Amino acid sequence: MTTAVDITVSREAGDWAEDAEWLAERAALAALGAAYDDEEGPAELSVVLADDELVHRLNREYRGKDKPTNVLSFALTEAEEPEPEDGVPVMLGDVILAYETVVREAAEQRKSFKDHMTHLVMHGVLHLLGYDHETDDEAEEMEALETRLLATLGIADPYAANHQPPDR
Repeated sequence: MTTAVDITVSREAGDWAEDAEWLAERAALAALGAAYDDEEGPAELSVVLADDELVHRLNREYRGKDKPTNVLSFALTEAEEPEPEDGVPVMLGDVILAYETVVREAAEQRKSFKDHMTHLVMHGVLHLLGYDHETDDEAEEMEALETRLLATLGIADPYAANHQPPDR
């Protein structure tokens, strides 16, 4: 059974590519397909394509960090135990990307912008679904899932550099 998922992608700021909405929706659907339980009923989430200025402001106001970051996730429900009502979508939350930071990181990490953006949307959606990386075990589980999902889209392991043995 396929769950109805409403993903709203909006451009708020930034010089996003023409296919950015499609990339964001594809990444969100991949994460939902692997980590959202169909029995929870229909779901809704939004992806906001923003810029560093907006993400900086949100990061400062809601997380107490006075700087931009690549992606923010604001969950609207506890993903582990949503309380669906018949036919009423579960409101998962918002994923917000900062254009300039995504561009800079992609260049620094020698990744394509589209691959990096796709990874960050997936990462943000997984946070909405209750995944985290506060402990080593949580990080390992989340990174393994991201790597597997990205591979299904033909995207290389974004954590490969972190898993290489040190040069001797």
